[in-house]
Amino acid sequence: QVQLVESGGGLVQAGGSLRLSCAASGRTFSTYYMGWFRQAPGKEREFVATIYWGAGSIYYASSVKGRFTISRDNAKGTVYLQMNSLKPEDTAVYYCAANRLPGRLQVGVGDYWGQGTQVTVSS
Repeated sequence: QVQLVESGGGLVQAGGSLRLSCAASGRTFSTYYMGWFRQAPGKEREFVATIYWGAGSIYYASSVKGRFTISRDNAKGTVYLQMNSLKPEDTAVYYCAANRLPGRLQVGVGDYWGQGTQVTVSS
């Protein structure tokens, strides 16, 4: 069982930055693929980024590539999403998710989900 708790959301002006954190409970955190998703009002949830062990196992949605950076600290049981050059269209509730299997997060399948954190980007 893994419990995920996101934090770090807030209100920021366009062009600004935010860093989201997702704290995971459970001793098997390092064995999970971790990812970030977002859901804007009236839209479906969309994949943002996923990471396994390191730089060779990171994938981004095209809409955030070059602006967002996902990272993880297995010792702290935490995954991060550094968001730079934010745009109003990045406004959404951001969710953290975990899956034991490769490739599942990219298609929206998570074994565990956090409760979400709101990110609002003003123009």
